[in-house]
Amino acid sequence: MAVLQSADAASEALPLRDDAGESRPSRRREARGPWVVAALAGALYIGFAISQWQRYVSLSWDLGIFTQLARQYAHLQPPIVTIKGEGFNLLGDHFHPLLAVLGPVYALFPSAVTLLVAQGLLLAGSVLVIAREAARRLEPAAGVAVGGAYAVSFGVVGAMSVQFHEIAFAMPLLALSLVALLRRQWLACALWAAPLVLVKEDLGLTVAMLGAVLAWRSRRGLGLALMAWGLGWFALTTYVLIPALSTRDQWDYGSKIDVGAFAAQPWLAAVALVDDRDKIATLLMLVAITGLIGLRSPILLVAAPTIAWRFLADNEGYWTHTWHYSAVLMPIAFAALLDGIRGARVSPRRWLRRYSAMAVPVAATVAVMLAPQLALHQLSHADFYRASPRAADAEAVLEQVPDDVVVETDVGLMSYLVDDRSVYFVGAQGNPAPDYLLIDEQGGGWNPAPDDAAVYAEQLHPGVDYRLVHDQGGFQLAERTR
Repeated sequence: MAVLQSADAASEALPLRDDAGESRPSRRREARGPWVVAALAGALYIGFAISQWQRYVSLSWDLGIFTQLARQYAHLQPPIVTIKGEGFNLLGDHFHPLLAVLGPVYALFPSAVTLLVAQGLLLAGSVLVIAREAARRLEPAAGVAVGGAYAVSFGVVGAMSVQFHEIAFAMPLLALSLVALLRRQWLACALWAAPLVLVKEDLGLTVAMLGAVLAWRSRRGLGLALMAWGLGWFALTTYVLIPALSTRDQWDYGSKIDVGAFAAQPWLAAVALVDDRDKIATLLMLVAITGLIGLRSPILLVAAPTIAWRFLADNEGYWTHTWHYSAVLMPIAFAALLDGIRGARVSPRRWLRRYSAMAVPVAATVAVMLAPQLALHQLSHADFYRASPRAADAEAVLEQVPDDVVVETDVGLMSYLVDDRSVYFVGAQGNPAPDYLLIDEQGGGWNPAPDDAAVYAEQLHPGVDYRLVHDQGGFQLAERTR
């Protein structure tokens, strides 16, 4: 007994509180740190996004797509996104009706930057939720450390750096649900998790797994109901709603996984989860960011559906830790970290009780060590704070495109056109003949770019004439003449 007491005393470097939330440190000090961390994180996310915008950094067409969606919702119209094709309803691509809340905000501030700011605030909101729970369960300093580690974790920074994606709405919802689970607030856990099915169709599986953990923890039927809710919505969206709204009458992303082959030979699925170094690296990073102690928590199982669909898909872009695909794993990882610490503190194993005091420093160290390998390394470059040498050329060509016209373009300046024009992705089948065709030779994704935008436009749209009206700084603009 004396040995156990001694070991327990040694593990009190980070005081643990019970689930009732009775605090030992000052509540005032506890509350201040997480808000400061969240505010700094929000400033980082929004500042980074605005810097990208001002430097004309366009990583993909996603920002343009979601800006068109927000514009449609702002006018109380269905999310018809012409960038994806004529008459393309974006709900037939991914099911994310919760994004309708962007409509009123975009109506007040009609700019793609609005989406970037919204994403920064949503990510910062999840930082606050995780940091406050860490401060509540451990101590104020630990809350700051955990919040900071979460803020610069690879999943969150990945989402920040690739501009807007619908997954941003999942971050605070998932964090709030998992925190409620940690606090044994079973109903709150289910209520916060339920709307996740309206953020993206695959999150129905995440909700179902969360329901399973809730059922195991609470020993109540509420968890089973949440499982049914998640699985039901996943089936409804992928088999009924998305195909009904899709121009191709199917859920396109389902074809990326050979479900039949994996069902017939399950061992193939097990092998596919670890058959590439990018997959292994992502898994190791996920475990490491929990301070390793997260492996003791069943909460980490909530990450399984996301890991499974990513690693079993035939798209290599899903396998790495970059982009926004790992974002939803971060609230899960850090909730597992906090849960793992709690369990380790009452473990009969002395070494585990001692290690529980080191889990937060380990997680924070891992986050800091990984940060320079992520987009955050750009903050150390002087060019990040300077105007792009192409900014003047980009602004010059944009000024020549009138409002309320039809424009066909690549990803380079797409996001800068969608607020006031009807925009189509260049070369997509079924596009109408545009009033203007704009090409970004350097940032538009060409290999190689057309020599003459007017000639290229006439090739795309036979019988329609165009003339080249601008060719400067790598930007070409062709105008329709008849």
